[in-house]
Amino acid sequence: MKFILTSLILLASLSVSAQKLEAYQLYNKKGRKVSFKKLIKSVKEKDIILFGELHDNPIAHWMQLKLTQQLHAENELVLGAEMLETDDQEVLNQYLHDEINEKGLDSLARLWVNHKTDYQPLVDFAKANQLQFIATNIPRRYASLVYKKGFKALDSLSKKEKSFLPPLPIAYDADLPGYKKMMEMMPDHANPNFPKAQAIKDATMAYFILKNRREGQQFIHYNGAYHSDNFEGIYWYIQQASEDLKVATISTVMQKDVGKLEKEYKGKADFILVVDEEMTNTY
Repeated sequence: MKFILTSLILLASLSVSAQKLEAYQLYNKKGRKVSFKKLIKSVKEKDIILFGELHDNPIAHWMQLKLTQQLHAENELVLGAEMLETDDQEVLNQYLHDEINEKGLDSLARLWVNHKTDYQPLVDFAKANQLQFIATNIPRRYASLVYKKGFKALDSLSKKEKSFLPPLPIAYDADLPGYKKMMEMMPDHANPNFPKAQAIKDATMAYFILKNRREGQQFIHYNGAYHSDNFEGIYWYIQQASEDLKVATISTVMQKDVGKLEKEYKGKADFILVVDEEMTNTY
């Protein structure tokens, strides 16, 4: 009986080993597998890295932290994120400078529901290493205003309110595939201001990335993948401001099989993080 039990355990162990269970795999834009070491080597000389995540994906958040830690060993970093809004910068700075604690940050800033698990580690890394962490996203009330009334509604804001935005008017190309796709998502209730609300977010994030990065620094920005996929969104606005900057993009997708990049994801970004679709969500 003992022999049989031992044999079964061994067979089960061999079976699991044979399956080569993998939670994720990295690919380049051509669909070739790359290692994390190769990713670091490729992006370490870039001026800006746009790390596109799926907001509830733990592997993406873990890799954001690992990539940041690795690059900090070689580069002078500035960090920033979509998940913090520009009018929360003062409160964020107070936390980074030990003027308020984590509870104070949570009380005074509009933090996302998954901030503690997914973004606090990045903020704390900046704090521990005395790095800037920039709140780059437009305050949501102004994005909502654009959705309801268009870009022109921003003209009526006060000087103080406009300081949380990029200089107006912003460039806007309604024919960019990403913005056109947004309109296709709601054919029965198409609101031309829908992609404009996305664009003002993209423009704001690009502006505050550029405003807070100095020559010789590398800015790592954490954002939803749709804000930089296909070299649009934030990437497009950065390129409008400065074509000379070297920008790398990373996207996150989920597949049933991480062993081969599906055709639809090729070219989505410079690097694509593929996560097993059965991965547990953070919220």
